[in-house]
This record gives sequence, structure tokens and C-alpha cells, in this order.
Amino acid sequence: MFNKKSIVVGFAAVLVSGVVIAAPVHNTNITEDEVRQAQEAWGAALIQISQDYSEGGLAKAKATAEAVLNQAYGYGHGPVLFKPTLATGETTFRITQEGALSYFVGDNPDFGDSGFALYGWQEYSFDNAAVYINGDLALTMGHVHLINEAGERTTVDKTWGFKKDDQGDLRIVLHHSSLPYTE
Repeated sequence: MFNKKSIVVGFAAVLVSGVVIAAPVHNTNITEDEVRQAQEAWGAALIQISQDYSEGGLAKAKATAEAVLNQAYGYGHGPVLFKPTLATGETTFRITQEGALSYFVGDNPDFGDSGFALYGWQEYSFDNAAVYINGDLALTMGHVHLINEAGERTTVDKTWGFKKDDQGDLRIVLHHSSLPYTE
């Protein structure tokens, strides 16, 4: 027997004039699999920007980076808390898409970046220390491992925040990256 609070998988039961009617449920909860897919997509995009730079120059890399920022990041929904790995000084924090684009491909004198995505990245992997999910918000913290065309390995400490938008897509709203502390 259904009552006003009954829920059926994928539907909410609503009592209307003594009749139970099933209504679709809009679920914005993020799954751990969605988070992992977003992290994999970020790494693939970074490698694609590097390859496009090698094969087609800065214009091609910039076009790819712009597409990645539009698709993966939440700049269209508000500021993104973005602290890139090698940023410093007054331009350390990149809350605008323009600042993020400069970090990935350089070519903007207002930021003075050399373009982190242009370093010839060939391989990417990540190890999450933890994943925290609360409804439509997910946070991760761990290491990102990158290997460039010379075989050199770079590991960065990475924290991401993902928010599910109204279309059900994950958007990066927090991106903090830094080199691990060494003595």
C-alpha cells in the first residue's frame, strides 16, 4: 500500500484524489563512477591539448582547450575556484575562464603562463586518496601522474570539486593543483 511518502525506484508515488500516481524523479545525485569518468576525461583532454599543439600549433591547442573549458568546467554557471599547479603571485587564482585558458595554453600577457597543457603530455593517471559525495556535489583529493614525451614523470597534488548541472552533466567548480612538498 502506498502513502504520500512512498517511493518506487525511479518514481515518486503521489496521492491525487485517492489515486496513487507515479511521477518521474529527477535525481541529481553524483555517483562515484561519474566522478571517475570526469577525472579520466580531464586527463584525456589534457593529453589531447598537448597533441593538438604538437600537430597543429597554438591555434589548434587553444581551440581544444576552449572546448574543454566549456564542456568540463562550470565557468558558465559562476566562478570556478581554480588554483593551477604553476601559478604564482597576483594571478595564482583563476576564477575566470580567460585565466584558466591562459594557464592551459599561455598566450595571454595578463597572466604570463607558458601553457601547462603544452608540455608534451603523453600519459595520465590518478590516485584518489578519498572521494566525498554529497548529493550533487563531489570532492576528490589525491595525486595526478603525468608523463611527457621524454618519459619524465610529474606528480601533482590535486583536489577537484564537481557539481552536477541542470542537464545532469558534471562540472568542475573547484580545481586545486600543486607540486608535492619536498624538503
